[in-house]
Formats: sequence, C-alpha cells, structure tokens
Amino acid sequence: MNPSLDSLSNSSQQRILVTGAAGFVGSAVAARLASMGYTVFGCDNFNDYYDPALKRHRVEALLKPAGVACEQIELSDGEQTAALFDRVKPTLVVHLAAQAGVRYSLQNPAVYVQANMVAFGHILEASRKHAVGHLLYASSSSVYGANAKTPFSESDQTDAPVSLYAATKKANELMAHTYSHLYGIPATGLRFFTVYGPWGRPDMAYFSFARKMLAGEKIPVFAEGKLYRDFTYIDDIVEGVIRLLFKPSIQDGKPPHSVFNIGNNQPVQVLDFIRTLENAFDVKAELDFQPMQPGDVPATHADTSKLQAWVGYKPTTSLETGLREFARWYNHATRANVSYLK
Repeated sequence: MNPSLDSLSNSSQQRILVTGAAGFVGSAVAARLASMGYTVFGCDNFNDYYDPALKRHRVEALLKPAGVACEQIELSDGEQTAALFDRVKPTLVVHLAAQAGVRYSLQNPAVYVQANMVAFGHILEASRKHAVGHLLYASSSSVYGANAKTPFSESDQTDAPVSLYAATKKANELMAHTYSHLYGIPATGLRFFTVYGPWGRPDMAYFSFARKMLAGEKIPVFAEGKLYRDFTYIDDIVEGVIRLLFKPSIQDGKPPHSVFNIGNNQPVQVLDFIRTLENAFDVKAELDFQPMQPGDVPATHADTSKLQAWVGYKPTTSLETGLREFARWYNHATRANVSYLK
C-alpha cells in the first residue's frame, strides 16, 4: 500500500462516522468497517419514506452485533450535525444519508432540498472544522440524465438532470468540489448504479416485484420492460466504498476531489431481470405494461475503468447469484412475518 495512505488504513487511529447507517448501503458499510477493526459510529433520521421497522431491524441484526451504535440525528439541522461531530470527532466520514427515490422527488421536492442539499452543506462544514481526513459521499448514476452515450463515464457531461433527485446529487458533487478547492478537504463522490440485494429498500423495483409476484399480483412494468439498468449487488458496492475510503484522490496542483462510478458494467433489460427474479423465487410473474414514467431514463451503464485503475477493483457478482441471495433473505424475512414485507 502507498506509504502516504498508512495513516488512513490504520484502524487504531480512525474514528469513522457513517451517516444513513440504518439504510441499505449504510448498514452494510458500517458493519463491514466494524468487522475490520475500525471504530465506527452511525447516525440516521429513521424517516418514514419506507417502513422504519426495516431500518430498526438492520440496526438490530447488522449494526449491534458489530458493535456499532446508530444515533437518531437530523442532519438538515445544523446544530444537531455540529453537535454530532463534536461528540464523535470523526477522522473519516462516509456520508450515505439522503432522501432516496427518483419518482418521489416529483411529489415532494422540498424534502430533497433539505435532506440532500442543506444536510450535505452541514456535513461539509463540519468536516472542514474537524479537519476530516477523507469525506466519502453518495452521488448517483442518475446524474447522467438521459445520456445516450453508453457506458457512462465520469468525464461525461452531467448538467442536464431529468429529476430533482438527480439535480440534488449533482449539486452535492459541485459543493464537495468547491470545499476541496477552497479548504483542501479530500472528498470522493460515489455514483452508485441500481444497488440490490438482501436488506434492500422496499421502494426499489426488485423488492416490490418480489412482493407482488409472491402475492399473485400484477407487476407494473414501465416502458414495456425495455429499460436497461446496471444492477449492482450490495457486497460489490460495499467493497468499492471501502477501497475508495482509504485512497482519496490527492494529486499535486488539483483539488483533492473526484467522483467514481460503482456499477456492475453489465446492464440488463428489465424484462430479463424479471425472468431471473422468477427463477430465484420459482414463481411466474404477471406483467402489467405501462408507459415510461417522468424522471426515468432509458438505460444506465457504468464505465468502471476509473475505479479499476484507482483501487484495482471491479464488481463481479452475477445477477443470478445476487438475486438468489436476495430471495433467500426475503423468504427468511417472510417466515419471520416482519411488517415491512406486507
């Protein structure tokens, strides 16, 4: 490992704050870092965008056994954010808290401004004041908009978002770049591509597909199922996050800020995805074809060459393997009669 990175990877020297730690990606990242011997602190606002029982179940099943406490904090409140940093005194921050969902941003835009922009401003300012060694933050593949060029490269233009959610994520990248330029804060944006797997979000298509399939209900399939998505398994996302956390983009003469795609680099048509999900659950789905929805894009496809060049990693989990793991978890949760599957 590069000697200049030794201090970042030394577990005895690090206090890592993971925001959104009760969320899908956040809980997996926090638990993995704790298992590696790092001192990890978590926070989440436990909002009700989807059933908060799932978030609390993640805390009980994933975080507590790993020794990670998850404090309830509203990051859009500057005083709460400042007090959190004063208590934790983090040396590294993984900021995954955000208001998720493309379609919901059409219905409730104010929530996105507060949760994704105001809150991120507070995270940046607190990171500056506490001289955080590296700030990783979640961006999204949605910043590419309706880009017709595939695969999507980090060097592509991203100034034409087609949803407010995407606009807030692009704004985060610009804000982080500015703080890196002005104050030298090492910061890295993560453009996630359609994350799926066990403990996932109920608002995601694959989750609702499973619920409806097993209940014998029709699945709404937009754009006749011809949309393509670069589905990326949760363990692959976590591996990319952790590798990047300990290798900030520090180059002479440039702000220490960069963005990376984390995707599977193998887009799948939604109809093929549904067939694979049917096989994982051994059930046949009834399809309800509907027109393309506002805010949707025809395809997502990650160019991961930059990620590979920087940290030597490329996601490898096949869709068949990932959906089998999701089905195993989902069936177990169904037998446990948990509320968030109903």
